[in-house]
Amino acid sequence: MPSRKPGKRYKADAERASKDPVPLVEAVNRVKSFKKTKFDQTVELCMHLGIDAKQADQMLRGAISLPHGVGGAAKRVIAFVPDEKVEEAKAAGAVEAGSEDLVKKIEGGWLEFDVAIAEPAMMRVVAKLGKQLGPKGLMPSPKAGTVTPNVAQAVKEFAAGKVEYRNDSGGNIHAPVGKHSFEPQQLVENAQAMIDHIVKLKPAAAKGTYLKKVTLSATMSPSVAVEV
Repeated sequence: MPSRKPGKRYKADAERASKDPVPLVEAVNRVKSFKKTKFDQTVELCMHLGIDAKQADQMLRGAISLPHGVGGAAKRVIAFVPDEKVEEAKAAGAVEAGSEDLVKKIEGGWLEFDVAIAEPAMMRVVAKLGKQLGPKGLMPSPKAGTVTPNVAQAVKEFAAGKVEYRNDSGGNIHAPVGKHSFEPQQLVENAQAMIDHIVKLKPAAAKGTYLKKVTLSATMSPSVAVEV
């Protein structure tokens, strides 16, 4: 099947995108200047890193709360906790909480959630869901901040839009940093916070240039290269 050709709007925006890296502020302004669509596009940062994605000690995965959030619908969060903490988790924003009963519900096919959080002691129970949650990227993980003793706090943060990230096989990290409707300064501060966070996580085993390339784009816009 032939690939879909770019439309007139995309072509017009691409002519103004410029492949030469520009300061982050300018990159944000260019993305904001592209023609608006009928929906509020997500603005995404893509960072190409000098890591060997095949090496476990160079893989990056985690989560971060950005200064201005990322907008969009609230995430549906569930929590694996002991019975005495179920109400606390729900009060924090969990759409469902429990232990063995929640495991059985998911084993029965229920998957109406975006993030699963668990207390460390609950992972022996959650381990039964490896086949259901693993392939969908929903398995709680200490690296992603979804296995934590402070479940209520984690529920609040993820429900409010805490950003999860992980590198792909090519050593790239894609992360949303807001919506097209955000004020330019909000997008700049969110993007800079994400960049700074990833820079601090440089694996000791990574050699050579770490932050190779950074681009910023909206859902239906060309990407703009950012100076790093």
